[in-house]
Amino acid sequence: MTLDVRPVTGLPEIEPGADLAGVLGDALADAELRDGDVLVVTQKVVSKAEGRLAPAADRDAVIASETVRVVATRDELVIAETRHGFVCANAGVDSSNVAEGLLTLLPEDPDGSAARLGDSLSDRLGIAPLGVVITDTFGRPWREGLVDVAIGVAGMPALLDLRGTTDHTGRELDMTVMALADQVAAAAGLVMGKDSRIPVAIVRGLGAWSGAGAAVDLVRRPADDLFRESPLRSLHARRTIRSFGDGDVPRPVVIEAIAAACTAPAPHHTRPWRFVALDTAPAKRALLAAIAAAWRADLEGDGTPEDVIARRLSRSDAVLGAAPTLIVPFVRFDGAHPYPDAERAGAEREMFLLAGGAAIQTLLLALHDQGYASCWISSTLFCQEETRSALGLDDGWYALGTVACGPMPEGGASRPRPPIDPSDFLRFD
Repeated sequence: MTLDVRPVTGLPEIEPGADLAGVLGDALADAELRDGDVLVVTQKVVSKAEGRLAPAADRDAVIASETVRVVATRDELVIAETRHGFVCANAGVDSSNVAEGLLTLLPEDPDGSAARLGDSLSDRLGIAPLGVVITDTFGRPWREGLVDVAIGVAGMPALLDLRGTTDHTGRELDMTVMALADQVAAAAGLVMGKDSRIPVAIVRGLGAWSGAGAAVDLVRRPADDLFRESPLRSLHARRTIRSFGDGDVPRPVVIEAIAAACTAPAPHHTRPWRFVALDTAPAKRALLAAIAAAWRADLEGDGTPEDVIARRLSRSDAVLGAAPTLIVPFVRFDGAHPYPDAERAGAEREMFLLAGGAAIQTLLLALHDQGYASCWISSTLFCQEETRSALGLDDGWYALGTVACGPMPEGGASRPRPPIDPSDFLRFD
């Protein structure tokens, strides 16, 4: 295959509301386009023509309005997911190649913009099929430098699936899916410099293809995204979720979460934790029955009316009873240093309890990082003997509540996290 990449020169400055297809049609009239050619257009001219502009003075607010999820931040840089599913710097909001005091935003529907542009130009120029790729310049994880990528595609495949074909040795390919539209965008970017005033190029020689795709095909599904959040963002994104989606929690997910939990700081070089994971119905029923019996006895001893007892037990069972997996964390105090006075002896015990709390928080974060919902409930703290008996542990273990976990429900957490003002909790001296 030999590619021919040609810049399209002589285009005027594109103003808001401009007939972009008309402007490009005039510029391409003498280009001798052929069937199978791909027209590559930068996002800037599409956004300008569609009026996707905003005042630069409102930069932070504009970025926030274009963001559906913050992936990572550093200083003033925000890596954010847009409503299209793209993950890029500042949600695609940019001030380059636009009039002073303005910002460009990504098109509302880049695939739709590419399709409309392709249809209009095909009619004007009598070329069919005419592929169209709308590009923007993105950074790349783990690599320096920027590259043009496809954010809108029409009239050509976005992905080239080579699975089932063979390499030159005859080995069958089982993982190879090429980002064809991104390759076209990168090739065209070589002739469309930032300072060249060339926002359009023609890519010729790709050969025939069957079917057409869209840039949305290039967006990785959340379930397949191993790097969905930066560690700092995951702390804020984790939520207490008390209802779960369908399905189970695979045991390897639990094992990975427990391994993470055991990285929590602990006193005196100990690892004073134990976690009992219950994912079979009989095991969960036995523990919940023991908890319920102990709680009922306490409430009856307090003189609590039967209807209130039943309501509280029902609310608890709606969470713990419905969770696919229950994880009961324990801590042991064997490693505490002995002291004759109550103050230091109590501080030793509290150190181990703090280590248990740190392990639980890490466990919750590790479940969240793997895409699973969870919540911590105090339950077993109030029935130590019953919990140990139900789970077959000796008297040296101290239960620290219960973590209920399961698949993430549709839509994630039902309520937004209340805003946090660090000044409410922090003082510098």
